[in-house]
Amino acid sequence: MKKILFVNQDMVPYVDETEVSKAGRTVAQKVQETGQEIRTFMPRWGTINERRGQLHEVIRLSGLNISINDIDHPLIIKVASIPGTKMQVYFIDNDEFFTRKGQVLDEDGKPYADNGERAAFFARGVIETIKKLRWVPDVIHCQGWMAAMIPVYAKVAYKEDPVMANVKVVTSVIEQPVQAELNADTKDCIAYGDVTKDSLAKYADTMSSDELMKLAVDYSDGVIKGSENASDEIMDYAKAEGKAVLDYQGDDFAKAYVGFYDSL
Repeated sequence: MKKILFVNQDMVPYVDETEVSKAGRTVAQKVQETGQEIRTFMPRWGTINERRGQLHEVIRLSGLNISINDIDHPLIIKVASIPGTKMQVYFIDNDEFFTRKGQVLDEDGKPYADNGERAAFFARGVIETIKKLRWVPDVIHCQGWMAAMIPVYAKVAYKEDPVMANVKVVTSVIEQPVQAELNADTKDCIAYGDVTKDSLAKYADTMSSDELMKLAVDYSDGVIKGSENASDEIMDYAKAEGKAVLDYQGDDFAKAYVGFYDSL
């Protein structure tokens, strides 16, 4: 049995159904049904009805400040259980980043100016929460652009931490409902510990979802094509970089995914 940490951009039933939100739910659930021990995380998007979803704050995990661009942002952790399953979902929350109604775009259809900060806060919030839980994953499986900074943090910024020291990281490439454009200072937002702006020189200053996914691929041990219409460009990039790759598996994927984890 392996311990698998799923870091998801979205999950049904908490958000509308897309390829990303379906994967967030079904991959974690089906892998759990093979006998693996899992934890799942996602952002507490402003569209989530906390009463209907029965979210509640976990006081012992909340209260940490995460500094991005020298500004402290309080981390709030909430949790809920998906009805009819044995799955708990942890939500990364912050009153500044996750109370708005849009995930990527504002009411005028423009990208939020702080998308890079939000993604960095989410990624570091997940790792800091896992540290507090004292739960050491064997594999971190990232799904969606909001999880795309997890690999570089796990492999570089937190590599000396016992919780991350031996972890394998897998990234799923999934068809995105909306391309996220990140702010021009995204590299400054990502910078933490040994992850410096200079170490991110190969990436565009203003990152798109696809550019962010290349960052995820570079620091992952394995890459999965998680949906039929996922970006071939990103998958080709992963193969060119010599990454272990698992092609699209359709609906019957659980055993193949667990086998892929074992192979890394």
